[in-house]
Amino acid sequence: MSQSPDYEQTRVEFESSEEDEWQDAESVQPTVTEQKHAINENELRKKIKEIQLDSHLTSKEKAKKIQYLMSHGTTESTQNQTSNDVDNSVAPCYHNEEKSILGCKHYRRNCKLQANCCQKLVSCRFCHDDAEDHTIVRHDTKNMLCMYCLKIQPAAKSCAECGQEMAGYYCDKCKLWDDDPKKSIYHCDDCGICRQGKGLGEDFFHCKKCNICLSISMTQHKCIERNLECDCPICGEYMFTSTSKVIFMPCGHCIHQHCYSAYIQTSYQCPTCLKSLGDMSEYFNRLDKDLELQPMPAEYEKYISHIFCNDCEQKTPAKYHFFYHKCGHCGSFNTTVLKTENTEETKNNSSSSSSVLPPLPPPSVGHHHHHPNASSSSSANMYVPSLNLDHDLTQAARIPPPPPSASSSSSRNRSGAESNEG
Repeated sequence: MSQSPDYEQTRVEFESSEEDEWQDAESVQPTVTEQKHAINENELRKKIKEIQLDSHLTSKEKAKKIQYLMSHGTTESTQNQTSNDVDNSVAPCYHNEEKSILGCKHYRRNCKLQANCCQKLVSCRFCHDDAEDHTIVRHDTKNMLCMYCLKIQPAAKSCAECGQEMAGYYCDKCKLWDDDPKKSIYHCDDCGICRQGKGLGEDFFHCKKCNICLSISMTQHKCIERNLECDCPICGEYMFTSTSKVIFMPCGHCIHQHCYSAYIQTSYQCPTCLKSLGDMSEYFNRLDKDLELQPMPAEYEKYISHIFCNDCEQKTPAKYHFFYHKCGHCGSFNTTVLKTENTEETKNNSSSSSSVLPPLPPPSVGHHHHHPNASSSSSANMYVPSLNLDHDLTQAARIPPPPPSASSSSSRNRSGAESNEG
C-alpha cells in the first residue's frame, strides 16, 4: 500500500523531534534505532504463509507470530524475542551453581543438546519435555553446544573448538552425556538405551524374554515376557525408561523402589496380582489364634463361603466369617470371597437348578467381637496389614474387601537395572 508524501514528511519530522529530545536529555550521541518495516498486503500474506509452513514452530508460537504481524505490520518484535531466547538458551546452566558444576537438575554435563525436532538448545531431554508441548527424539540429536566456548557443533564426547571434555561418559547412540563420577553406565543394544551398571557380562545380563537387564546373579529366574514394559502400579510412570530404581517383587512383578517402600506400610499384597509380598505365616498363625478366641455367632454356622486363594490360586470352601477366610489348601488368609451360601437352603432346594440365597441375618444382640486382650492380640483384613499388624476387628471392619486377583507365575525375588537415558 503506497504512502502519501505528507505522511512520510510527518513521520520523519516526528522521528527527528524524538531524536532531538533524546540528545538533550542524555547529552550524548544517539544510538541508531532499528527501522520498522511496514509491509504491504502481498508481503503480509507471504509472511503469514511462511510462518504457517515453518515446521520448527509450535502451533502456539505460530499464532503468536501471526498475531503480532497482523497488529504491527512488522516481524521485528518477534525477531527480537527470538534473539533474546537464543541468548538465554546459550547461557551456561548449572547442576550445582554453588560449586560451579555445569548441567541441570537431571544430569551433570558441560554441554547442551540441540533438539532436532525444534532446534532449541536444552540441557537434557527431560528439561525439553518439561518445557515443550512435544517430546524429543533423543536418538535424532545431531548437535551440541559447549558451555565453555558456546560453540554449536556436532555431538561428541569433547568440544572440537576448545578441547574441553563434555562428560566422563558419552553414548553416541543415545546422545547421553553424564559427568557424575559416582555412576557406572553402559549401553545395552537389546534394550536400546543406557543403563546404570558396570556392563553386560560383568554385573548385568540381558534376558531376551523379559526384555530387561537383570543382575548377573539371577541367570536362573522365571521369565515374565516384556516385564518392564508397563507403568508403575503406584505412580503410573513408564518403568522401562524410568531413571528411578525399579525392583521386582517376590511374585515377579516390578515396581519403583520408593513406591514399594511407601506401599508396604499399608498392604502386604502385590498391587498387580494380590499375592503376598513376603512370608506371612507368623501373621496367619496369629489370626488363627484370634479366630479361636472369637467364634462366630451360632446363627452363622450354616453359612459357608467359596473363596479363591491369591497365594496358591486354589478355590476352596471356608467357614463364613465377617473378615477372614482361610484357604483350605495352603492355609493362607490372603483370599477373595467368590460367593456365600446358606447350606440349609441349598440342601432344601437341591432339586432346583438355582436358588436365590436369603440375605445374611444381622448379628445377634449382645454378641460383641472384641479381643480379650487388645494389647497382645492382632488381626487385619487383606488390605490392612503393614508389617506392624496389631489391629483389632473393629479397625478391620472399616477396610473394604480386595478386588479379584490376577494370576502370577513367579516366586523368585529379583532386582533389575535402572535406566539412565539422556
